[in-house]
Parts: sequence; structure tokens; C-alpha cells
Amino acid sequence: MALTSTSQLGRFHPAGAPFRFAVLLFVSILTFGSYFAYDSVGAIAPTLIEALGLGREAIGQMYTLYSVAAILSVFIGGMLIDRIGTRKASLLFSALVTIGAAVVAVAPNLWVLYIGRFIFGWGSESLVVAQSAIISRWFKGKELALAFGIALTISRLGTLFSFNTEELISTYFGDFRMALWAAVLFCGFSLVANLVYILLDRRGEQALKLKDESAGDQIKVADIRKFNPSFWFVTMLCVTFYSAIFPFTALSTDFFHDKWGLPLTAGSEGGFLYQVFYNIIHMFTTAGGTTTIIIFASMILAPFFGRLVDRFGRRASMMLVGSGLMIPAFLGMGFTMIPPAFPMILLGAAFVMVPAAMWPSIPLIVEKNRVGTAFGLCTMVQNVGLALFPWLNGLLRDMTENYTASMLMFSLLGVAGFVFALLLRRADAREGGKLEQAGSPA
Repeated sequence: MALTSTSQLGRFHPAGAPFRFAVLLFVSILTFGSYFAYDSVGAIAPTLIEALGLGREAIGQMYTLYSVAAILSVFIGGMLIDRIGTRKASLLFSALVTIGAAVVAVAPNLWVLYIGRFIFGWGSESLVVAQSAIISRWFKGKELALAFGIALTISRLGTLFSFNTEELISTYFGDFRMALWAAVLFCGFSLVANLVYILLDRRGEQALKLKDESAGDQIKVADIRKFNPSFWFVTMLCVTFYSAIFPFTALSTDFFHDKWGLPLTAGSEGGFLYQVFYNIIHMFTTAGGTTTIIIFASMILAPFFGRLVDRFGRRASMMLVGSGLMIPAFLGMGFTMIPPAFPMILLGAAFVMVPAAMWPSIPLIVEKNRVGTAFGLCTMVQNVGLALFPWLNGLLRDMTENYTASMLMFSLLGVAGFVFALLLRRADAREGGKLEQAGSPA
């Protein structure tokens, strides 16, 4: 019997690439709103501090509560996905993201704002897990790496737009809450994209008999004691690296405005949409835009470095170099008046190199049946750091009235990451050198 071709079935049949990439588009948009909303409070931190009479510690605590919710969601979110399926779970998580963002926007006081960030964090981190399961469902055995790269790029566009438009929205409308409502609007946009995905997924499931992928990153306690030293060094590098990068960006807009006097917006005449366009074109001249240098670098260069890792290996060495770059970057910003764009370029290089080498390393150093536990545990420990250091960053700023102590703290995290990367390379050499080999060694 002759096989039925995709063209015979129709150009937009679920078996064809156009349908599959249409699914990918809407699945990628699932997290655009949450990425935008995550950094919305950091993007307008100077305005929030002035309008609500907050300390920098309070801004850091908003990120802390998000990460506390993320730690809890590691255990429950994945199990919920497996129990009710990715469609229902993703819709629930998208709803929580939108509700949490709305609570932040209407919060009459700091405590309600904290509650909103907690709800938002619970839904947001679980939504990322659901997104991974959905992409695996549609691209397993096909263009899986490409699909994950596209999804991450679209998601990080949310961060890019947040830092480059939120302060403008606040200034243009004369109310910081309008910026927070913009975050709600984009979360709602992602919720609508989720509904479209559900319609496409139902059609694809019926036509292709698709299997619902598991959440993957679930922690099985019995597996933890069986991990080798290389995994633990990767995990400790993960927590030190991300504890320096994201807690820094939580208040970096305020830092660049406070120390270098960088403007909060690029400023221009004309209508609102023209000003948005003007601010994005001139993003690297503003305090918020300077923050996005590292995001912009990762969006552009991450696929290139991913290919380098696949071709040449040297994963442990790349993590060593990347973590080392953080040290002069933070020290330069803390103790000199060198324009911040230059150390931010160093951080951008680190933000490209370390994740590109770190996350693909985990499947190489743990047994196949423990990969889910390894990713889940690494993510949980990472969020412990992300809960602690934003609060410490804000606390140090309030205590010292400058960010020098914070930059010293982040540079010491870079030193710790460099040490863990060095220990990783030595441990990997004793365990067969899989991380330094090209390709994906068995």
C-alpha cells in the first residue's frame, strides 16, 4: 500500500511541518507574557521606590517570593501536568500567571503586592515546565533543539520589551500602574495563545494519535544519593551563576540610573507607538536598556554557542571561562566609573557561554532514567539562590546607600562559580572526560 504524503493530506495537516511550527509559535508565546511581567517591577524599580516609598529591599523581596513559589511548584506542578495533561495544566498555569500579574497591578499595599508575585511565580515556573512538555510532544525525534531555541528566543523577547517599554509606559501615562497593567495585558495575550494551542493540539492528537509527554523535571528522592560529583559541581555552579545574574538585573535599572545617571527612557516627541519604537532602537542608551545587553546577547549568540558545544565539546572549559568573566564585570561596575555597557558585554558573554554548556551537560553525567530528577533538583536549588540574593541585593543597597557591596557580593559568587567549574573539570577528567568530548558521548 502506498504511503499517503503530507501534500495529499493538505498543506495544514497536523503531520506537516507548517502545522507543527504553527503549534510552536503559539506555545512559544505561552511564556512571553510571564517573562515580560517577571521583570516589570525591576524595569520600573526607581519609579516604584519613589511612588510607594519603598526600599530597594522590597523590590528584591518581590523576586524572592516569586522564587519561593517556584521551589514549591517543582514538586507539584510537574505531577499535575502528568495527572491532568498538558492542555488543562498549561491553561491553569496561564490563568494563575494572569491573575497574579493583575493582583500586582491593583495591589493597594506592599503585602498584597507580595501575594500577587507569589501567585504569579507559582503559575509562571509551572508554565515553563508545561511548555517543555508540549514542545517534546510535538518535536520529539524531529527539530527538538531548534524548537526549544525558538521558544526561548520568543520568551526572552518579553524580557527585552519589559526593560525597554515599562518605564516609558509609566512616564507617558503618568501612572506606574499603567506599566503593571501592560504586564497583565501581555499575560492575557499569552493566555489567548494558550487557547489557540489547545485547539491545534486537539486536532493534532486526533489525527496523529500523539502521546502526552510527561513533565520530565520531577524529583525522585531515591535518585538523589546516586549522583556523581560532576553533577553536584554543575548544580553548585548553576546556583552561583544564576544567583549573580538575575538578582543583579532585578535592580540594575535603579543601579545604572543611580550611579551613572543613565536616563530611564530615551525620550522623544511623537505618539506613544513612535516613542516605543524610538526607545527600542536606542535601548542601550537607557538604564533599563543597558540591562538587556545580556538578554540581547543570549538571544543572538546562544544558538551559535550551542553548535560550538556540539561540534567541539569543551563544556567544562566553557563554563570555567564564562564564570570567570563575571568577576571583572561586577568588580568593574562596583569600583570604577567605566561605562556600564562594557562590563555588561562581559556578562552577556558569560550568560551565553555558561547556560549553553551547562544544561546540555546534565544528560551526559547522570543515568538516563535519572535525568528528570537531575533537572528538577538543579532547578530547585537554583531557585533557592534566586530567593535569597535579590533580597540581599536590595538590603545591602538600603544599608550602604550604594551598590558597591552588592557588586562585591556578585563578584564573589563569580569566584565561587569559577571554583566549582574548576572542580567540575577535574572531576569530569576522573570520570572519563565526557564533558570535554565533542558531540553527545554515550
